[in-house]
Amino acid sequence: MKKGPNTIALNRKARHDFSIEETYEVGIELFGTEVKSIRAGKVNLKDSYADIKNGEMFVFNMHISPYEQGNIFNKDPLRIRKLLMHKAEIRKLFSLKQLQGYTLVPLSLYFSGSNVKMELALAKGKKTHDKRHDIAERDAERRILKASRVDSRNED
Repeated sequence: MKKGPNTIALNRKARHDFSIEETYEVGIELFGTEVKSIRAGKVNLKDSYADIKNGEMFVFNMHISPYEQGNIFNKDPLRIRKLLMHKAEIRKLFSLKQLQGYTLVPLSLYFSGSNVKMELALAKGKKTHDKRHDIAERDAERRILKASRVDSRNED
């Protein structure tokens, strides 16, 4: 996940629920009031996903709150938004998604210059025991790190 000064929103739940195979940078088609709302940080990727319909890619359930000064120009917060990607990449993702049971999950939303970009992941869902295994590994790493910090303090 890209975490930097230009990052707008992260989908923290995605790495917990899915094992990420590949990531892609895609553009997103937005209206002016949506961009202004995104600049204010009023976007949520939590339950969003991407899908391919008629050779075009769309993102579903991405919530962008209405811009407060937008009045009649505001769009539906949960509307389906088109993603911008090369046709060959879309075809490749479509075939992988159909044959091997992958899903397309947004990981983050960020600015690249003045454009809003999305980091999209090709992912497979994790089973419950996989999630537990990941949590156990993380806890073990924390314990080791904590023990090494305590040891280094005692040596001084």
